[in-house]
Amino acid sequence: MLITDQTVALVTGGASGIGEAVARRLAGAGAKVAIVDRDVVAAAAVADEIAGLAVSCDVTSPTAMAAAVAEAETWGGRLDLVHLNAGSVGGQSGITDLDVEAYRRVLGVNVDHVVFGLTAAVPALRRAGGGTVIATSSLAGLVPLPGDAIYTLTKHAVVGYVRSAAATLATEDIRVMALCPGYADTALIAHLRDQFAGFPLLTADDVADGTERMLADGAPGECWYVQPGRDPGPYGFRGVPGPKGGEAPPRLAWEG
Repeated sequence: MLITDQTVALVTGGASGIGEAVARRLAGAGAKVAIVDRDVVAAAAVADEIAGLAVSCDVTSPTAMAAAVAEAETWGGRLDLVHLNAGSVGGQSGITDLDVEAYRRVLGVNVDHVVFGLTAAVPALRRAGGGTVIATSSLAGLVPLPGDAIYTLTKHAVVGYVRSAAATLATEDIRVMALCPGYADTALIAHLRDQFAGFPLLTADDVADGTERMLADGAPGECWYVQPGRDPGPYGFRGVPGPKGGEAPPRLAWEG
């Protein structure tokens, strides 16, 4: 996807961290960017610097996400790119301890928000003749993260949802992909920084670099890893063996 001064983008969680870095990168390439965040003051500060739009939003609410998408499309006159980046850490094992309220909150931000964001964005992207949706997952969406099964669950869910949705929407020139960065030095892991002493961490700009590469070269359904010192690229999923013998299964409607 070529970013130009005609591109209109929406970034959730865009007031800080990875979302802010991506929003600034998009704006630097000429795009008009709507910063969607629950912290409207911080969103407004970023939006003012990049001539963007600040939108206050509870991303766990389907009506709020729909309203944010509508506001961004009205403001920009179209919508071409949606980065569903807002996220939350688990903070509990989900195995030997379970705070149900905290569990529901993490699911709301990491999973519901992606579903609500994509379903709200599709009509706008159709009106634009196509576009791109990126959902921020994590390396924990590709491999298990020991000690945080809840976070791992949510990020695996994003990867599965993206890969399935991509197959459905690719025929409409709507490209859906997942961004899967490793540990990034952002506010999400601020309380864990002591545990990362001597461990290479990504910067938010490193992840923005990977996002730019994915926007330029990524294909529908791809899940791009970003790791310190490595070129970002699509993760190579291994095919699951099919049934042995018998007739081939019926094709699904979207498979043609």
